Amino acid sequence: MSDHPPIPGTVIFDGAQAMKGYALNKMCYSFNEAANRDAFRADEDAYCTRYGLNPQQRAAVAARNVLQLIAAGGNAYYLAKFAGIFGLDMQDIGAQQTGLTRAQFQARLLAARA
Repeated sequence: MSDHPPIPGTVIFDGAQAMKGYALNKMCYSFNEAANRDAFRADEDAYCTRYGLNPQQRAAVAARNVLQLIAAGGNAYYLAKFAGIFGLDMQDIGAQQTGLTRAQFQARLLAARA
């Protein structure tokens, strides 16, 4: 049980989430090596099986949905490695998290700097 107060729309990455997402984060960490990225692209299902992802994690991977991956125990830093396979960066992830398009999210970032 987490002793953190809930923040609407936010998943706190605490010990419980770390344990929940261990397999997912371990898989994402493996993407540091090009051969592993290639193996994932060649057969996603076999790669997910290799790391023991649960059905929630597999569905989130298949959907390429970072918010679902975070809910499934994913850590944003490891998920960035997953997103990178598909040419996505932290601004794409931020756009998903805020429900904006990438262009809208970038405009929001620029407006905040002004």
